[in-house]
Amino acid sequence: MDIQTGQVVQAPSPMESLEKQLSCPICLEMFTKPVVILPCQHNLCRGCASDLYDSRNRYHYSGGTFRCPTCRFEVSLDRHGVYGLQRNLLVENIIDLYKTQQEKKGDGGGGGEGDNRALDPPLKDRDAKEPLCTEHPEERINIYCLTCQTPTCSMCKVFGQHKDCEVSPLHAVYQSQKAELRAAAEALGVANGAAAATAARMEESCTALRDNAERQRRRLGESFDLLYATLEERKGQLLERLAQEEAEKVATLRSLVDGYKGHLEAGGRLKDTLTQSAERSGAAEFLQGAKELIRQARETAKGPGLERPEPGFESLEHLAVDTEAAQLLLARMDFRTPRGGEDVREDVREEEEEEEEEEE
Repeated sequence: MDIQTGQVVQAPSPMESLEKQLSCPICLEMFTKPVVILPCQHNLCRGCASDLYDSRNRYHYSGGTFRCPTCRFEVSLDRHGVYGLQRNLLVENIIDLYKTQQEKKGDGGGGGEGDNRALDPPLKDRDAKEPLCTEHPEERINIYCLTCQTPTCSMCKVFGQHKDCEVSPLHAVYQSQKAELRAAAEALGVANGAAAATAARMEESCTALRDNAERQRRRLGESFDLLYATLEERKGQLLERLAQEEAEKVATLRSLVDGYKGHLEAGGRLKDTLTQSAERSGAAEFLQGAKELIRQARETAKGPGLERPEPGFESLEHLAVDTEAAQLLLARMDFRTPRGGEDVREDVREEEEEEEEEEE
């Protein structure tokens, strides 16, 4: 396990170890024939050795020196230059056997990382498509500086600004970062899917919210319509009681008025009779009916004997409706809360009692 990353690191396979041993320390790719062996027993591609030699001997003097990129051993060349170095035929044969083995695996259709690597185009051909280095215009970018996080060339690693940095083959870093990019894209796709699902749920919630609001709006209208209908019905009942009591009292008063009018008419007729009797000249005739007339006059003068209405009989204040409590309850009407309606009514009653105490 990698201590820094916490990831499990698999041990390299034998073929991967062999490929690493057959890699040039300059181009970091598999040796390209011809392969030359230095006096220090390290190997280089002749092309890489020539580039290394040319970078140290710009004027191409006969002979010259350069240092081994692996052990820093100073290699002295004769007038033949790098062509005077001995070829390592053993390494070249091993490379041929390795490539043949990889081709057989590729032809067999086997899966795995080794087969995919065998199906890749030659590394040198791949490098031919890479851009040139700005520091070394004749060198193509073929390695990646892990320290500076930038692509560079082999000469920059050997002599340039990246000589003390940790480097890796460009294609390896390319494959690694490409895999990371795919993983990031997949993670982004999953995140986008989750965000889309959340947005869809939010849209559904918005639709449900609008439907619920419309339903509650309709219910609210129905509740108030029912309340209006209840008030109108109660208003009709109270008006009916008021009209009934009005009719009863008016009938009573009419009956009394008619009684007094009848008594008044009878008294008027009796008065006329008394006046006529008093005007008669004969004493005997007058005295025959005078006593009865006097009695009738006295009885009539006492009044009709009808009951008079009590004081305030015409008042209807007892039929006044006290709507203050209902108005207060309606003014406090609100949407349903966790508390029950009985609790709200109890609060209203308590406040009414407090107001009455303050008035007293």
